[in-house]
Amino acid sequence: MSKKIAVLVSGGGTNLQALMDYEKSTKDCPYQIVAVISDHKDAYALERACKAGIKTFVTSPYAVMGAEVAKAATRDEKRIAVSDKVLEICHQMDVCAIVQAGWLTVLSGKIIDEFANKIINLHPALLPKFGGVGMWGHHVHEAVLAAGEKESGCTIHLVNGECDGGKILIQKKVPVMEGDDPDSLYGRIAPKEHEAIVEGALILVRDFA
Repeated sequence: MSKKIAVLVSGGGTNLQALMDYEKSTKDCPYQIVAVISDHKDAYALERACKAGIKTFVTSPYAVMGAEVAKAATRDEKRIAVSDKVLEICHQMDVCAIVQAGWLTVLSGKIIDEFANKIINLHPALLPKFGGVGMWGHHVHEAVLAAGEKESGCTIHLVNGECDGGKILIQKKVPVMEGDDPDSLYGRIAPKEHEAIVEGALILVRDFA
């Protein structure tokens, strides 16, 4: 019997698409995506989920706290509010594990304890290098190139409340080529991300959930 998972997204959702494609094409897939949750109301990932018939939720600070409260809230207050709403949705949808597939809010508070070792995150670099606050998307690739690294890639790790912390489960590497810019480097890493996110979800539901 497949296990119900939620996928957390913030952007275009190409990694969500990889998860959905695997589920659709694989007989007896061990996971079932029952909720797609975004901290950005305009994330294209939400449209992908809707087309696939998956229930979607928006948990931006404005949606969760209200505009006036969100404007005055600290970063930590926003994180807690978003995290608590994600936890509420996961309870509502009877989710047993969570996959962060391009999700930008650092989860904190009760969800970290209740879903200990049941949340994975995809990071677009080889952790522990180039992780932490501010290291997302093109910012990561720019930092890798500025540092003169010879290789980069992506990491799947368990989530523990520390930004880009937690046990590393999977890493996939690509070479950094002469003349690379952030776009060309990302173009080489993206297919590896799609492989890694599926492999990570399979490990999550098999070994942790």
